[in-house]
Amino acid sequence: MVVVFLTHNYPRHTGDLPGAFLQPLAHALSNRGHDVRVVAPADRGGAGRELLEGIPVRRVRYAAPARETLAYSGRMQEAIRSPAGLFALLRMVRALAAGARAEAAGAADPVVHAHWWIPAGLALPAGLASLVTLHGTDGRILARSGLARRLGARVLRRAGVVTAVSPELAAIAERVSNRGDVARHVQPMPVDGPDRPWSSGGAGALVIARLVPQKRVELAIRALDQLARQGAALPLTIVGEGPERGALERLAARLPQAAPVRFTGTLPPAGVVECLAAADLLLFPAREEGLGLAALEALMSGVPVIACNDGGGVVSALRKYGGGLMVPPDPAALAVAVREAAGAPLHAAARDAGARWRAELAPPRVAEVFEGWYREALDA
Repeated sequence: MVVVFLTHNYPRHTGDLPGAFLQPLAHALSNRGHDVRVVAPADRGGAGRELLEGIPVRRVRYAAPARETLAYSGRMQEAIRSPAGLFALLRMVRALAAGARAEAAGAADPVVHAHWWIPAGLALPAGLASLVTLHGTDGRILARSGLARRLGARVLRRAGVVTAVSPELAAIAERVSNRGDVARHVQPMPVDGPDRPWSSGGAGALVIARLVPQKRVELAIRALDQLARQGAALPLTIVGEGPERGALERLAARLPQAAPVRFTGTLPPAGVVECLAAADLLLFPAREEGLGLAALEALMSGVPVIACNDGGGVVSALRKYGGGLMVPPDPAALAVAVREAAGAPLHAAARDAGARWRAELAPPRVAEVFEGWYREALDA
């Protein structure tokens, strides 16, 4: 089977982070004998077809090199608010569609797998078996914008199969498209887990997030400050980068915390695994997450997770196997939960949940699930 991944985010080189969570699925499908190909936008030029870790990737041009800035940065929603950004998005959609047709040409049974309904879902070529996966940001857009709901409904209704990485996203997709089958196509992306070490603890609390308002990292900083005032100081390490970093650093410097707050910036996957291997707990204060993959990775390292009860997909993830606590989005509530998470029972529960997630998100298993859905799309 020829499987064409259509996406605005896929690593540009070995070790690149944007879209890196798609790679385990691509490799696992390839290991099952499928011909996996990727179509993604160029990044300031550099278009063409190349092999990236054994997977062919076609980078398509959609603007002059200096204007190819919509993908890979996480700022597409912001950019398309301007006429120039919206025009660039439309050109990207056309370029992705042409790339998908080129990759599928001559194949006996191609399936095009669009990751995110916008922009990749908009680019699905007519007449080809198709599958669309909602990952998170695209679900939030559907929930907030009437125009997005109209566009998204068309994309989701004409796709052969629609999948989502969490039940919360599946519910949004069903509500928008009037489809009744998305809830039975819920599957997070795979995570390489068996070789990662179980946490030995000792390094304090950890936050792993893009530093944007939706992640609410300031709640974690304020919660740890409250603990310090109560004589229970705990170091906090914040892994990630984003436009909020300066404000968060100023907040941490302003509060009289007894334990340090350390900002590492973006780390490669191996660096994240190393941080998790020493963490005592993960603070996950984000709202309306599609899934919260960082929370699952923490559990897969045996690290308890404290999330907020308006966290979207992370709520159902923690309810599924346990291993964490859910509290209101309030520093005082988070501080109380941190004290509670220090107990041995929650660490044991996190490790048990992590073992289950390691099995459920194993790349070979997830690839087998998607293989069945690709055949369903072909039948459709």
